[in-house]
Amino acid sequence: MLDPAIQKQLREVFAPLQETILLSVRPSEHEKQQELRDLLQGLAETSEKIEVRVEGAESDIPSFTVIRGGHSTGITFDCIPGGHEFTSLVLAVLNAGGQGRMPDQALQRRVAALQGPIELRSFISLSCTNCPDIVQALDQMALMHGNLRHTIVDGALVPEEVERLGIRGVPAVFVGDEMLHSGRSDFGSLLEKLEERFGGAADAPAAGASAGAADTASDRQAASGDAGTAAEPRQYDVLVLGGGPAGAAAAIYSARKGLKTAVVAKRIGGQVNDTMGIQNLISVPSTEGPKLAADLRRHMEDYPIELLENRSVLEVVPAESSASGLHTIRAKGGEQFAAPALVVATGAKWRELGVPGEAEYIGRGVAFCPHCDGPFFAGKHVAVIGGGNSGVEAAIDLAGTCARVTLFEFADQLNADTVLQDALHKLPNVRVITSARTTEIVGNGSAVTAIRWEDRQAGDAADNGGDTATADNNRELELDGVFVQIGLLPNSEPVAEILHTNRFGEIEVDTHCRTSVPGIYAAGDVTTTPYKQIVVAMGEGSKAALAAFEDRVRGTGVVLPSAAV
Repeated sequence: MLDPAIQKQLREVFAPLQETILLSVRPSEHEKQQELRDLLQGLAETSEKIEVRVEGAESDIPSFTVIRGGHSTGITFDCIPGGHEFTSLVLAVLNAGGQGRMPDQALQRRVAALQGPIELRSFISLSCTNCPDIVQALDQMALMHGNLRHTIVDGALVPEEVERLGIRGVPAVFVGDEMLHSGRSDFGSLLEKLEERFGGAADAPAAGASAGAADTASDRQAASGDAGTAAEPRQYDVLVLGGGPAGAAAAIYSARKGLKTAVVAKRIGGQVNDTMGIQNLISVPSTEGPKLAADLRRHMEDYPIELLENRSVLEVVPAESSASGLHTIRAKGGEQFAAPALVVATGAKWRELGVPGEAEYIGRGVAFCPHCDGPFFAGKHVAVIGGGNSGVEAAIDLAGTCARVTLFEFADQLNADTVLQDALHKLPNVRVITSARTTEIVGNGSAVTAIRWEDRQAGDAADNGGDTATADNNRELELDGVFVQIGLLPNSEPVAEILHTNRFGEIEVDTHCRTSVPGIYAAGDVTTTPYKQIVVAMGEGSKAALAAFEDRVRGTGVVLPSAAV
């Protein structure tokens, strides 16, 4: 049964439900079937609009489907959605019942245009912090589409299937036996993969009627201008590209100046969403990344800021080259947005090794999150690539569950803080190899089997630790998984051809966050500003907005055409 305090909260959450939602449970002899029924019955007790019924064909594992109006929503849980997935269950019921936040109309049209039928399975772990993002995005797509079905599968309940498919990381999304996606992602990126796999149509009808979405702030914002088209881009005073700490700060400061502001982003919060513990945000002793990302969203929603989330930018056209005379953002799906002032705050992403085998085995032994994917390698041998703080922390974490951990560092010594190195060297099942250049991830077609690297101190034959030399003078070590922890790469690709960047790809800015192009500003981890910290990014985003406003007042920036005022 649910805790009484949680039930009290859910009564308030489900109070606005407009339609009756049936949780149709398949009969099963599984030992955890009663646990599922107790969970769902406790949920049903919080609203007269939620019913639970046991019906249909027998299942080998606990399973239920979300039904609305006598018809399946396309959402099935082959699991007991506790842990992080309890939120996914609550949101599935809420969205199916016509409430909660749904993507804006432009995205709903793209989802409705997917060429069905589409059958997806997402393999998850109840301890995974990235899995709910995938689950909730695909659940919403099922509600929008009508011929897309999404089944959430707890890998712990189907170990034989996990082994058969060669799954070594979660979340993992499958179409039949074909892996469509593995690892963390967001609504927009998943939609793009589905469009590539199944095809779409640019002139699809609006999907709002089938989505059951409430009149949320994001819906009202989208309705006010909907999508800017190729012929007529939607115009603003300030466009912020990126929704992390820097982007949020820039948007809030711009809106507070009374400027019409929009944020175009892959996801609100950006890289913050993937950060667990945060103890250095001044005045906030402790928080977590997902909570901070939600707080950033709530703060922006306090102002008339349009949040254009889940957008992939195809091109940024500077004012001098734009037909509108404004800086213009072209997004996937045909949308365009324009403004005299543009703040680039696109942050950074995990840096990949770029070696043979890495891309092929992502989700099948190559991973980036030790917290999410570490449990899949319990009792096995894994490698961690990277000797900085993130790499050493990952090795320490994995050493608690893995039989062996080998840490590879390109430099001649580790670069992590001394306190972390001291903790690492005390672990008996961790081996450190320095002066090592990773050259290849080796696999058998379904899973990682070894790693190859070049010993940069050639001729050093001391303690080979079980690794062997190969014909090409590389060394090879048999293992089961590789965790890549080699830092971040600035997301400057959309503007790399129009703005000055340094050799690392960071956008060059002055002390006022101005770039090499008038009217374009940059802030946060994507810039040359030192110290990639959340608190620094927030300050730089605020500074960029103030510089843009100052240039507007002085008339030194790009001028908004009178027709757009």
